[in-house]
Amino acid sequence: MESDQLLVLLVLALTFAFFVWGRWRYDAVALLALLVLVLFGIIPGEAAFAGFGHPAVVTVAGVLVVSRGLQNSGAVDVLARWLTSVGRTPTRQIVATSGLAAGLSAFINNVGALAVLMPTAIRIARQSGNSPSAVLMPLAFASLLGGLVTLVGTPPNIVIATFRADASGEAFAMFDFAPVGLGVALAGLAFIALVGWRLIPRRDAAASGTLFEIGDYLFELRIPEGSRTHGQSIAELGAACEAEFLVAAIVRGDRRLALPSSFEELRAGDVLVVEASGDALDALVADAGLEVASSRGGAVAELGGGEVVVAEAVVMPDSPLLARTVVGADLRRRHHVNLLAISRRGRQSRSRLRETVIEVGDVLLLQANRAELPSALERLSCLPLAERGLSVGRRERRALLAVTIFGGALLMAAALRLLPIQVAMAGAAAVMGLVGLLSPKEIYESIDWRVIVLLGAMIPVGGALEETGVAARAAGALVAVSGDLPAWTTVAAVLVIAMFLSDLVNNTAAAVLMAPIALGVATRLSVSPDPFLMAVAVGASAAFLTPIGHQSNLLVMGPGGYRFGDYWRLGLPLEAVITAVAVPLILLVWPL
Repeated sequence: MESDQLLVLLVLALTFAFFVWGRWRYDAVALLALLVLVLFGIIPGEAAFAGFGHPAVVTVAGVLVVSRGLQNSGAVDVLARWLTSVGRTPTRQIVATSGLAAGLSAFINNVGALAVLMPTAIRIARQSGNSPSAVLMPLAFASLLGGLVTLVGTPPNIVIATFRADASGEAFAMFDFAPVGLGVALAGLAFIALVGWRLIPRRDAAASGTLFEIGDYLFELRIPEGSRTHGQSIAELGAACEAEFLVAAIVRGDRRLALPSSFEELRAGDVLVVEASGDALDALVADAGLEVASSRGGAVAELGGGEVVVAEAVVMPDSPLLARTVVGADLRRRHHVNLLAISRRGRQSRSRLRETVIEVGDVLLLQANRAELPSALERLSCLPLAERGLSVGRRERRALLAVTIFGGALLMAAALRLLPIQVAMAGAAAVMGLVGLLSPKEIYESIDWRVIVLLGAMIPVGGALEETGVAARAAGALVAVSGDLPAWTTVAAVLVIAMFLSDLVNNTAAAVLMAPIALGVATRLSVSPDPFLMAVAVGASAAFLTPIGHQSNLLVMGPGGYRFGDYWRLGLPLEAVITAVAVPLILLVWPL
């Protein structure tokens, strides 16, 4: 038994280390951890993939699909229109945007709520002369706070509910989280709106309206008579030169060819508008026999004229661009889009564009035809940092239909308790597909399969913690450290440890790892497990110290111009407020 415990601890330590390292996808790491424990006989082979049929996994998938249906219907857009009249002061804008984000996140996926509201928040901040950096971090944090209120608000709540069902035979219901979660959310929102936003550093890039300064890197190059470039295509020119460059436009006599094809044949007399670094420019001129005509200031405005537009867009967690280089993505040929620049963590990337591996939260400066840009962004799963056009009429009727379907599912599961929550959410997703709110393709695309694999793999791993006695030993150590201190200190310790884990690893994984320990602590103290499970639920969703703690934090990093170290300035006092409010509320609502 000792050897089994040591093996489980070693696997968990390595898993946690790889989670923090971040170079490997967390779903792949979780799956490897599961397979290692199966190979060593800790988890029986026949139970290896039982986690993928777990109610928590089905519920999370159903909630993600229903969230996409609500977004498609325009239900969230109808609410977002209200933000345009909230006022010009940062406090009023933060109260409005963050309050709406928290309310939406209680019922739909928090990343989805953030994605819909972020362009509007940026627009109203810029129009009033405020920096978007003042509103975007509060918006992301509010989306996490809102998830605390209901069972479907965030995956950790679903995980905790199923652990409670395994321990006591009855899961937490839809609104069992509300007495604690609502109090914590309101306290957190009040702190952010009144005090916290003033702790966020202002970033000039975010306030200026663009994260990119590509004017210094755009040049006009003329093809002289007799140049060996005459007769070559753009692709052939790229293959013949060592320099990294991008032909954004061609001026040919009185014509201007924006977004030229890589097969466009170049001619003597053409003027190429090229994006390149200074060193690349020198190499290009020498290798291709071109002449420098001028550098181009105001590059974004120049490139965005006519039917060709330039747009900033954030890479979403489900984007097909993730983990691919610009060359591998082949944006121009496949999607008729030019990638002009990348901003990562609030700073424009100065590395070789072709070799840059695209990550979640990167802000891309894209050039495309006006008519083709929306469909290209949808295919690439990139969020444009401009307010979407909102339509009425039929769209509002679709919104009412979507809300009715979702409300009916909640009524069946929460109020009448006629169906388990996983069946209700799966049924709502199916009905949304049948009535045309979601296409079959969108149903599969809306599910974050990384979270599904992570959860399906980690549930058996969490079970191994209990089966081998590791959770009991960890619980014993925690109780021993608490000593003769009041019981509330142990509840606070469980919450703080879960909070710390969620700042470093995926919050779903933090909940799976901490729930068995919380149950062990309750057993050691011979008290109800409910307050400890609620402490895990709150702590696992309070990932405010780092941008890697949650996808919402990462998505606002580029548009807000934030740096890695900016998050703790607001996040640390916010976590202190949450702890101070949550612990007494938990013990009041769920006594020991």
